[in-house]
Amino acid sequence: MRILSGIQPSGKLHIGNYFGMMKPAIELQSRGQAYLFIANYHALTTVTDPEQLRADSRDVALDFLACGLDPEKTVFFRQSDVPEVTELTWLLSIVTPMGLLERCHSYKDKLAKGIPASAALFNYPVLMAADILAYQSTVVPVGRDQKQHVEVTRDIAIKFNNQFGEVFTIPEPSIAEAVAVVPGLDGQKMSKSYGNAIAMREAPESVVKKIRKMPTDPARVRRTDPGEPERCPVWQLHLVYSDEATREWVQVGCRSAGIGCLECKQPVIDAIIAEQRQFHERAQPYLDSPALLRDIVDDGCDRARKLAQQTMHEVREAMGLGYR
Repeated sequence: MRILSGIQPSGKLHIGNYFGMMKPAIELQSRGQAYLFIANYHALTTVTDPEQLRADSRDVALDFLACGLDPEKTVFFRQSDVPEVTELTWLLSIVTPMGLLERCHSYKDKLAKGIPASAALFNYPVLMAADILAYQSTVVPVGRDQKQHVEVTRDIAIKFNNQFGEVFTIPEPSIAEAVAVVPGLDGQKMSKSYGNAIAMREAPESVVKKIRKMPTDPARVRRTDPGEPERCPVWQLHLVYSDEATREWVQVGCRSAGIGCLECKQPVIDAIIAEQRQFHERAQPYLDSPALLRDIVDDGCDRARKLAQQTMHEVREAMGLGYR
């Protein structure tokens, strides 16, 4: 089983990214051949500052190593270091119907968010298909909101195989099990674009400050007012970080006004700081010696490109672009 996943370097990664994508990706290392990439081509649809893109790409690599990625088990690389992917994107576009792309909800969603329309934004699913098919991936872990992209990839691969021969493995989506939503500091979903996030390697004093300022159940105006945990964004963090005993303590204490909101927040603060302490410790060797980080990513790029080159040899032969 060959598993592929990627993430955009479009800002600092946060704990919502960790629980939603990064932690599941790390857990896949023991299930098969894992390929994990920094999707910097994709990020170009929203990130226009070259220095920012370089810095964010470096931070993504550092964050993945900090949360436990093992470069011996995972091929970890930058998307842009495998030029075969862009060639494959063009060749796949030959068999991709316009109607298929017009039905993709991600394009409409991004336009609704004010991202300028561009050919790259419209063709985004074809580049994603190339990412998946270049490595003959068999399983692609995605959330339910990303399932359509894998379905589009399957449609493109099947159409290509029908027209030119059986070249591509048809990938299967692996829908991640539902996890508790990680709320942002304002109660909305945690997002880089909302400015409501806790970074993967946040300074401990910053974690304390941010959590203490989080809104709580609006019914608890005074310390003596009872509340309902389900109405409080901090409860969602307890669902992510706290054990059953702590959750029961929150439920009873909040509803009876036996604990105050700052008391309720403290176990979450302690849990986040304890978890992130490991991230800081794992990241430090790479901060001390940046060449170590570059070597890991460069090695992953070499391994990924060899596989992509094999795929492109087959594609070229099938389409009449190579010499027999």
